[in-house]
Amino acid sequence: MSDVQNTHSEEGSFKEQIMRALEENRQKRETEQGEESIQKIERPYAPKQEPIIKEKKQPSTKKEASTNSKKIEEQAAVPAIIEEVDEPTIFEKLSDKIEEIRQIDYDEYEEELSEESNLKRAERRKEDRVVRKIVYVLTVAILIIAGILAISGYNYVSAGLKPLDTNDKKLVQVEIPSGSSNRQIGEILEKDDVIRDGLVFNFYTKFKNLTNFQAGYYQFSPNMTLDQIGKELQQGGSDVPLDDASKLTIPEGYDVDQIGTLVAKKTDFSKEDFLKLMNDDAFFNQLKEQYPDLLTDAGSAEGVKYRLEGYLFPATYNVLKTNNLQELVTQMVDATNQVMAPYYSRIKEKGMTVQEVMTLASLVEKEGVTTEDRKKIAQVFFNRIDEGMPLQSDISILYALGEHKEVVSYKDTEIDSPYNLYVNTGYGPGPFDSPSQDAILAVLEPTANDYYYFVADISTGKVYYAKTYDEHMELVEKYVNKD
Repeated sequence: MSDVQNTHSEEGSFKEQIMRALEENRQKRETEQGEESIQKIERPYAPKQEPIIKEKKQPSTKKEASTNSKKIEEQAAVPAIIEEVDEPTIFEKLSDKIEEIRQIDYDEYEEELSEESNLKRAERRKEDRVVRKIVYVLTVAILIIAGILAISGYNYVSAGLKPLDTNDKKLVQVEIPSGSSNRQIGEILEKDDVIRDGLVFNFYTKFKNLTNFQAGYYQFSPNMTLDQIGKELQQGGSDVPLDDASKLTIPEGYDVDQIGTLVAKKTDFSKEDFLKLMNDDAFFNQLKEQYPDLLTDAGSAEGVKYRLEGYLFPATYNVLKTNNLQELVTQMVDATNQVMAPYYSRIKEKGMTVQEVMTLASLVEKEGVTTEDRKKIAQVFFNRIDEGMPLQSDISILYALGEHKEVVSYKDTEIDSPYNLYVNTGYGPGPFDSPSQDAILAVLEPTANDYYYFVADISTGKVYYAKTYDEHMELVEKYVNKD
């Protein structure tokens, strides 16, 4: 074989070896790639393996050395091939790319999910805020409406419990048919303008257990309380319509002597019998047992002219219902107790006695005309009592004198009597007349001031107040001694 042929033969042999080596390497790579593809699912980027370099045997002959030298020269490119083989294959790159795309898609999907979730949470929070706002507004609205209804209901009931008109003393004749219920009676009284609301009257009488109302003819006035009306209905009315001859009206501010005169004029009872009953201790003690809250203080008072002075309430009474004078007087005392009953606890809170309240109210009744003036005058009296000053009320002098005149002289103020409040300090023995409910409330709810003097203009009735005696004398000269 020629050298050329040998060379071709050797080259062919070398190429075959290279092809076999590449084939083996390819198969090996496919095997490894199969295993790595499984691992890449869990670990996409596995570390590259170092190429395996096999030790070459030394040539034993020159021929082998020559042949091997040629092989070495041709194999010089093998490392590059091996290195190229060590680079990631198309499958690996494709797998990596797919993994990257999948990861990107997954991240974008997660981001989309996160954004959608955030949007939904934001919408839910917005909806929750709207719902909470609606609930809050509704709750506030309901509370406001409930409060308005409660206040309106309270004011409505409170108004219904009070007299229809405290200044209206005009008597209204009312007929209560037999068998009328409390509700029907309330409707009749409301229709006849005696009370404000028949429904309130119905509930009030049931709450107070006011039952056994009697049929008949009655005379009520709009200034009467529900208690007074209830008591009248329990006592029974007249079988025949009432006229002026069958009723007795006691004006506000009347004292026992004046009431006795009126009783003698309007009834078959004499004034002497009336005044005798006023001095009857046994009768007074009987009334005190019946009305202990009202009359206990009066029973222990000293120096009084009449123990029942101030306790015969100014109102209208049905004379036909009285069989004797004791029953008529008992009606008057009972009316006073009904008016005073709501105030007993308040009187104790103020540290006063019922006798003191009625005494001061009897002065306020005649010293002032309007409710505003009465409240101010009551406070003036309290200011003077606190300073140890005498009240110096002309009403006390007139009562001590037993006279009713317009002008009180300086000599009159020197009368020796426990009722003389120009000389004596404090409240005095007891009331000077029968005060109205308005005067009583003025004492219990006075208007705060720092005055110690007051004087009224005789011509107009307007009251002027002063802090000092000099100011007071100037007002007296200006409005009393102006003529």
